[in-house]
Amino acid sequence: MKFKKKVLPNGLRMLAVPMTDNPTVTVLVLVETGSKYETKSINGLSHFLEHMCFKGTTNRPNTSDLSKELDTLGCEFNAFTGQEFTGYYAKGKVSDFSKLIDIISDLYLNPLLKEDEIEKEKGVIVDEINMYDDMPMQKVHEVWADLLYGDQPAGWSIAGERDVVRSMSRKDFVAYRKAHYVASATTVVVSGNIDTSTAFKEITKKFKGIATSKKGGKKKTRDTQSGPQVALKFKETDQTHFILGVRSFPVYDKRNPIISVLGGVLGSGMSSRLFRKIRDEMGVGYYVRAGNSTSTDSGYFAVSAGVANDRLGEVLRAVMEELENLKNNIVPADELAKVKEHLVGMMYLSLESSDELAEYYGTQEVMRREMRTPKERERLIRAVTGEDVQKMARKIFIEKNLNLALIGPTKDESGLKSLLKF
Repeated sequence: MKFKKKVLPNGLRMLAVPMTDNPTVTVLVLVETGSKYETKSINGLSHFLEHMCFKGTTNRPNTSDLSKELDTLGCEFNAFTGQEFTGYYAKGKVSDFSKLIDIISDLYLNPLLKEDEIEKEKGVIVDEINMYDDMPMQKVHEVWADLLYGDQPAGWSIAGERDVVRSMSRKDFVAYRKAHYVASATTVVVSGNIDTSTAFKEITKKFKGIATSKKGGKKKTRDTQSGPQVALKFKETDQTHFILGVRSFPVYDKRNPIISVLGGVLGSGMSSRLFRKIRDEMGVGYYVRAGNSTSTDSGYFAVSAGVANDRLGEVLRAVMEELENLKNNIVPADELAKVKEHLVGMMYLSLESSDELAEYYGTQEVMRREMRTPKERERLIRAVTGEDVQKMARKIFIEKNLNLALIGPTKDESGLKSLLKF
């Protein structure tokens, strides 16, 4: 899992991740922009632009040309948008590498952004927003972001609001691309059974025409809190979906491996504390998760679950007890060893394919520009002690930093807030 990196004179970053005897190759292009780079008047544009890049290019002008050509190659392709980066990728046979990189570079560099296609795609985007509104397990994450960050880019929906999406014009797309889709903000990753020199040669050739103008910036996230907070979205559902958590640290912070192990103790695997407590002992809920989420200027640690409406308070009290237990007691050595092995094993299992490796290295490059190999991450996880975990629990699990977001048929905000106590 070794990688090679090269930066071109124009600032474009290239990564090659060779995988001997792997039958596939992935071409992934990441650009350092997302919803955090937007203003309120264009919130959702990063995601909308991702859609439009597949709707015709100067070399493939018809709307269906790109998808038809990629489908003909029998490859997997898609795109995704986050708060701080957007990605476009295609994964296919090694023998099709030159075609894959030609198509992905074309849609990234040469989208036509036709006005009639923009107008049609508005309906698709609004339907996507509607779809997630009908999925409380997903929608609760928007309620959570708004609770933590409020009316600033970190608190806005990545897809945007319906009225804002409907108001966008071609002029908005052109200006946004000009500000952000530039060489210095772009990372191209090739992962698979491809020679490094061949990968770098093709990237250099295909991305020769990339813009070299100055990159647009983003505002720093305001990340403060003075007391426990609750956000309720009332909805008649069969389950209540909640997120309970605290603020943590940005992606660059060296303490994050400790939080990873802490999260593993609580929610990694079917033998984790929360899984055993909520599912095995209490017999409630289907999913329960715990973990850390980081960005360049903020972070949070959260527990999420979907539970029977009439047992919400009971489950929240149980979660709070588990958090407090980590503050008061050191994790036993055998449990700590089990958690570390599970985290390390799951990490390696998640890196078996060319697209997973491309994303692993590419997101590190676009987010932190400080690369850690899987072996280095394994070393950091194994170095965490029980004392480290307890110290971290005492630092982040404090009453004034507690937050609870949920979707379900309840309006008892004060009652739920009374549970946010240690």
